[in-house]
Amino acid sequence: MGPRAFQLVLLRRMADFQPQLVDEARHELGASRTEMREANRRWQAMLRSARAPAGLERYRLVLGPARSSGRRAIGDLDCTWHRWPVPLWPELRYEVVTAAGGPVLHEWLVRAEDAPEPRLHTVGDLAPWSCVVDDLARAFTGAVPMEGTAPSRWRLAFTAPDARYVADFAWGLLQRVTPVLDVPDEAGR
Repeated sequence: MGPRAFQLVLLRRMADFQPQLVDEARHELGASRTEMREANRRWQAMLRSARAPAGLERYRLVLGPARSSGRRAIGDLDCTWHRWPVPLWPELRYEVVTAAGGPVLHEWLVRAEDAPEPRLHTVGDLAPWSCVVDDLARAFTGAVPMEGTAPSRWRLAFTAPDARYVADFAWGLLQRVTPVLDVPDEAGR
């Protein structure tokens, strides 16, 4: 398994939301649906294998050495982030955050340090695959993290001038935005 197969693993989770975009990206990689499923099967087997490398070493085995890394404090925890380029999304990097000693705490797609931020002024600017979690959180102040529907999925609730919304992300990349219907109060209003 290498960087190409790893991108197929990322696409496999995104297919639940954006099958057409995933098909286009899969064709760009020259891969069949069967190859995408097989890459995901091998990745899942590696995650569960007692003999496969764990933590950050798993990503180094698949993606090679990180192209950039740095330190970040998360509360009182001293962490290190490691980033790899992702050819399907040249303005993004795959980020793995580890704690001291190496356990992986978090992994997702983030904007590359030198990439311009997307222009996100209205909900209409939020097209699938147009931004990552941090982009949306910066553009719509007051965005609130919500529990995702799977380990590789995140959600943000946010308010725009016209309504409240929930944004769904797979591997940190925006998949869809849906309006939240207001729940009537006790008086039925």
